[in-house]
Amino acid sequence: MTSLSTSARHERLLSELDHVRLQRLGAASWPEALQDVMEAPELVAPREVPSDVVTMYSMVTLTDLDGSDERQLTLTYPQDAEPARGFVSVLSPVGAGLLGLRVGDVARWRTPDGREHAARVAALLFQPEASGDYTT
Repeated sequence: MTSLSTSARHERLLSELDHVRLQRLGAASWPEALQDVMEAPELVAPREVPSDVVTMYSMVTLTDLDGSDERQLTLTYPQDAEPARGFVSVLSPVGAGLLGLRVGDVARWRTPDGREHAARVAALLFQPEASGDYTT
């Protein structure tokens, strides 16, 4: 499960709280894509996270690059993942591909069977920090 490059526009931005919680999961459990994100993110206090950045428990709309498919996903920690209901773990390829991106960026990920996928973050429907929740 290797990561593919994201939009070259900027580095991934993570809240300090998300970063600490992901560290607690233990690097041994991280897929390679998440290791890449955690290697050198830009860290900001939860209150300073821009409202267009995908953080933990954000709900996003993803649109395939050709516009053929649109889906909504919520980025969760592993214990809250329910992929069939759109709750994807940050430890999954797509979850790791989303964390820290901004609306308009392209998320890229590789599935366990080696297929490459890409989708644009079309909208951020919910972000805990933007709603005043700095502890989720």
